[in-house]
Amino acid sequence: MFPPIWLQFYIIIGHNNLMASSFKPVSLELQRGMRLARCRKCGCMGDSLENLRAALPSLRSKEAGALLKEVNGWLKKLAPRAYSCLGCKYCIPAEAMAVLTSKYTSIAAATLTSCEFEATESSWPMVTGEYTVLNKSAPIAVSTLASVKLEERLARLRPPGLCIVGKTETENIGIDKVIKNIIANPAIAHLILAGKDTEGHQSGQTLLALWENGVNKNMRVIGSKGRRPILKNVSLSEIKKFRKQVRVVDQINNENVKLLVKRIGELSGKPALVQGHASCGCQECHDEPVKNPRSSKTPPRIMAKKPGAIKLDKAGYFVIIPSKKNKVITVEHYSYDNKLLRTIEGKNSRNIYHTIISNKWVKDLGHAAYLGKELARAELSIKKGFKFVQDGA
Repeated sequence: MFPPIWLQFYIIIGHNNLMASSFKPVSLELQRGMRLARCRKCGCMGDSLENLRAALPSLRSKEAGALLKEVNGWLKKLAPRAYSCLGCKYCIPAEAMAVLTSKYTSIAAATLTSCEFEATESSWPMVTGEYTVLNKSAPIAVSTLASVKLEERLARLRPPGLCIVGKTETENIGIDKVIKNIIANPAIAHLILAGKDTEGHQSGQTLLALWENGVNKNMRVIGSKGRRPILKNVSLSEIKKFRKQVRVVDQINNENVKLLVKRIGELSGKPALVQGHASCGCQECHDEPVKNPRSSKTPPRIMAKKPGAIKLDKAGYFVIIPSKKNKVITVEHYSYDNKLLRTIEGKNSRNIYHTIISNKWVKDLGHAAYLGKELARAELSIKKGFKFVQDGA
C-alpha cells in the first residue's frame, strides 16, 4: 500500500532538500578555499578537486551535476602546485570532502586515488619519499608528522639506533608509505611518532589508531579522527604484518630533540615486538601466515627511455612568445603550410595549455608534453627575467 500523495510529495521534497543541503556547504567551503592563494597552489585543493571530478558523476543528481560544474571551473583557476600539503590547522578542502563523504559513503573510496606512488623491490626504502635513511639495520623509525625541521635536526644528530626519519602529513597515502617501508625492513621494531600532528589530517593519531584497532572491511582506519583515513595502496596482510612487527610509541607534540634522542636510545636496546595486535580489525582477517610483502603485487617501475624523433602533429605547430612587459604569454598556432590558424593569449601557462588541450588543437601526446614544458619555461622566463628561446621539438 502506497503512502498518500501528500506524503509522497513531502518525502520527495525532503529528499531534494537533503541533497541540496549536502552539496551547498561543500560548495561554500571550496569557494572559500579558492579565494585563498595558499589553497590554490596546495596539493590538498588540487587533489580534492580532481577526485571530486571523478566521483561526482556517479551520484547522478542535479545537485551533484551543479557542483561538478563548479569543480571544473575551479580546476581552471588553480595556480601551479607549490607544495603537496601545507599542514594547515583547518584544512578547507579536507573539511569539504569530509562533509560530502559523510553523507555519501559510496564515494568515500572513490575520492581517493590509489597507486599514487610506486614501490620497488630492488632497494630500500621501497617507496621513495622525503625522508632520511641513517642505518638500515637499526631498529627505530621516527615519523616527525608535520614537523619538517625536527626531521632535519634528528638527521643531523644521527643518534645510534635510528634507522629512518621523515614526515607523514596525510592520513591515507602518507600512512600507506609508512607501512610499505617498515614491513620491507624487518630490522625496524619501533615507530616513534613525534612532532606536531597535521590537524587537518591527523596522520599521527591515525597511525596510533591503526596500530591499536586496525581497519574495517572498507579499509578505513578504526578510531581515526582524520578526514579520510582510507588505505588503498596496502593489503590486509601488509597491515597485519605492520601491526605485529612494530611497537608504535606516542611522542606526538614532542619536538624536544634531546628527549627524543634519549627515547631512541632506550628503545634501541629493547627486543623486537613478537606478540602484539594480531588482528587487522576487519572481518576478513584471520591468523594464516602473512606472506612476505615483497610477494604482494606492486605497480611496475618503468625506466624512462631516450625519445626518438618526434612525429609531426597533424594539427600544426605552436610559436610561444612571452612578454615580460605585459606579463602575457602569446601562442601562435600554425598549420604545417605556415598558415596562422589562431592566437591564444594568457597570463599563465596552465590556462593556455588547458585551452589548447580542451579544444583538441593538439593531436599527438608527445607534442602535448613538449608544449606543456615550453609553456612552463615561458612563464618562468617572465617571472625570473631570463631570455626565452623555444626549444625545437
